[in-house]
Amino acid sequence: MLRVQRYAARQIAMLRQIGAMTRCQYSNTAIHDISHAKAQERLAQTSDEDTVAVDHLVIGAGVVGLAVGRQLSQRTGASTLVVDKNERLGMETSSRNSEVIHAGIYYPQDSLRTQLCIEGKQALYEYCAHRNVPYKRVGKWVVAQNGTQEEYLHKLHAHCKSVGVPAEIIGESQARRVEPQVSARQALVSPTTGIVDSHALMAALHGDLVDNGADLATNSRVIAISAAGGGKGYRVLVATSDPDTPFMALRAGVVVNAAGLWADRIAGLLVPEAHPWRTRYRLHYAKGRYYMYTPHASSIRVSRLVYPVPDKHITSLGTHLTIDLGGAIRFGPDFQWVSSNSDYAASEDPVLLEDAARSIAQFLPGISAADLSPGYTGIRPKLQGPGGAFRDFVISEESADGFPGFVNLVGIESPGLTASLAIARMVDRLV
Repeated sequence: MLRVQRYAARQIAMLRQIGAMTRCQYSNTAIHDISHAKAQERLAQTSDEDTVAVDHLVIGAGVVGLAVGRQLSQRTGASTLVVDKNERLGMETSSRNSEVIHAGIYYPQDSLRTQLCIEGKQALYEYCAHRNVPYKRVGKWVVAQNGTQEEYLHKLHAHCKSVGVPAEIIGESQARRVEPQVSARQALVSPTTGIVDSHALMAALHGDLVDNGADLATNSRVIAISAAGGGKGYRVLVATSDPDTPFMALRAGVVVNAAGLWADRIAGLLVPEAHPWRTRYRLHYAKGRYYMYTPHASSIRVSRLVYPVPDKHITSLGTHLTIDLGGAIRFGPDFQWVSSNSDYAASEDPVLLEDAARSIAQFLPGISAADLSPGYTGIRPKLQGPGGAFRDFVISEESADGFPGFVNLVGIESPGLTASLAIARMVDRLV
């Protein structure tokens, strides 16, 4: 069934139409599906009387979509609806990551990934403190093992200075005194890096948006979008798992595509096959496995995050050591290009454990494959394809392409969680 969560009596007529589909809390019934052509035809045939009107429609209830929904729901007199195809919020990238609050040290100075990470980091720390979301500033080291990597650290340190992010470089002897089990000829220390309970963060954002009178509909997959007549917003068809109301038609003045791993496909629903968005916004999928530390051959104690030097295109930050809020150690993610954006299977292949252990042992020599066990996996939505150069976030209000009030958020990978509140503010300014 379609689930709608709400706490306000605003927009009574709209809520009655949506609320007619709330038969139970969640349902395992498959969402109804039809071809794109038939979905567009069905949408075109739906009358205005059978269409639910909202001011803002946000597609995707991960951390970014929830932050955007929360931000837009603060507008007086406007209605906001967040929809997600999954049974619960944040079931994809937002809940399958390292849960790190990044400092904003890696990416080009003028990139959105740097600017929004730095702004979002401060906003996130303040929000977590205000809303009692568990977090901790644990700090982070980026460690160098040879001369080439030391040169990279010094360039990274200069970059930190240029963007105003606190950082310092320490030598081998000081690093050994602080973290005796970590191997590093030099380490760049990032004191403003932290960790956060991503699930508690999403729950808080959700609570805020519904307290503001917005609505969240799960089990709701967007299957067709078209521009409404007269340039007045967009008509959207949503497929649900409700056997009584399998499809819901919406009319939204503003549409925000925050669909994460599916953002390129959502954007594609609005344009023909030959449209530039089809290549400009095409996503590539990078699967990363996490490994839990279950000591057998070693006893590791580390009090901060430890990262290797990343590859030259910053495709990945490398298999790193993170700690959770309970102090437990985990490693990951590793990196593999994949064709599927939904295959989260965790491999039991011992070769992968050996490979991970070898990567980790470069900065943590005491580790062995016997200390690792397969954990969870995540998939990153990357605009940057195999061998490709750095690609920035896409945060684009599409008036220039003839779609005013339609905002595409594409390629929102790391540091998207850290930047989520800043992304929401930017979207608010754009629309």
